[in-house]
Amino acid sequence: MATRLNLADLRKVYKKQSLMEDSVAVNPLDQFKKWWGEVMKSGIDEPNAMSLSTCSAENRPSSRIVLLKEVNESGFVFFTNYDSRKGREMEQNNFVSILFFWKELERQVRVEGEVKKLPADKSDEYFATRPRESQLGAWSSPQSEVIDNRNILEQNETKYDNLFQNKIIERPPHWGGYLVVPNKIEFWQGRPGRLHDRLCYFLREKEWILQRLAP
Repeated sequence: MATRLNLADLRKVYKKQSLMEDSVAVNPLDQFKKWWGEVMKSGIDEPNAMSLSTCSAENRPSSRIVLLKEVNESGFVFFTNYDSRKGREMEQNNFVSILFFWKELERQVRVEGEVKKLPADKSDEYFATRPRESQLGAWSSPQSEVIDNRNILEQNETKYDNLFQNKIIERPPHWGGYLVVPNKIEFWQGRPGRLHDRLCYFLREKEWILQRLAP
């Protein structure tokens, strides 16, 4: 007889830190950088992994993990295939959300905003820094398309490896970067009794407003 999986008994007590209004930066991007510094010191594996949620023209949402590659005064940068499902959905609906969850610090950050393609030169600049095998992967994978088997990918990789033998691998025209320009950023800190701290910044007439949300 199969063992019954009792998910109701899975509980964690959050008690490491607190998050108070007088301890955060005026600008949420500065606050993110502050938390990011603490994340980097913590030794968390792949701390830049974030869940990107997009929505189709038919209002069907989808989420997947992508990697944050830069955060600056304008927002959050990542790279992907323009022809992938997420790329097509962002073309149809440029409002997205991203989510970071750092369980070791009992923290999460939720970001909502508009997504824009990076200029081609910025995408070229980043692509040139990628390992060669990742550059070949960008050419070899028709991301999100149905393929018959894995051999398709391996054959494509061999083809492009030969094509670019002893050559600089240029960025594929279907691959590049995006910038998420936030209009809302929420910082969540786990607290005991599920009375978590939630501080939310939202943009109003180019000014960031800070509010506390009930958990």
